[in-house]
Amino acid sequence: MRLPMFAQARCSARVALILLTGAAAAGCGSLDASGRRLASAVTPYKVSVVQGNFVSREQVEALQPGMSRQQVRDILGTPLVTSLFHSNRWEYVFTLKKPGEEIQERKLTVFFEGDLFTRSEGDETPTEAEFVASLSSRISKKTPPPLEATEAQLARYPAPEHPQAASAAAPGAGAAPASYPPLESSGR
Repeated sequence: MRLPMFAQARCSARVALILLTGAAAAGCGSLDASGRRLASAVTPYKVSVVQGNFVSREQVEALQPGMSRQQVRDILGTPLVTSLFHSNRWEYVFTLKKPGEEIQERKLTVFFEGDLFTRSEGDETPTEAEFVASLSSRISKKTPPPLEATEAQLARYPAPEHPQAASAAAPGAGAAPASYPPLESSGR
């Protein structure tokens, strides 16, 4: 039985596609030593993953018994977990996953009686400064050099003889106005 012409072309195209796929797969497996070294030197970028609400020690210390739910929300932000079955508490959960480091996880539970805040309990929270310092692992710990110049260094840059002559030499420069107009109109 003989196939029609278009069926023979379609069949030969499939065979060619299968052969090309096999050749490509065989070519991928034949990396030499230099290719392997190059492939092992290139590593993908791994991003830090931050989830939830960061709550600082300053925020927790700002909470006072008797505050309304809205006041607590203004200080801590929207809670990550609220439950229909436990409407008297809000859960604030924060996780930070940095490549090559252990996952940081902090939890804070805020309790209410009716609409009024009563207490909070949870993990020890860092201050905002401590948290920012923990994020900046790439920042150098070196102390900046002092910004002082010696007399010899200052002598290389002579000061202008007359400050007024220097400002007059600049195009469009004139005396600075004695006062400036207000940035916003006062008639609101």
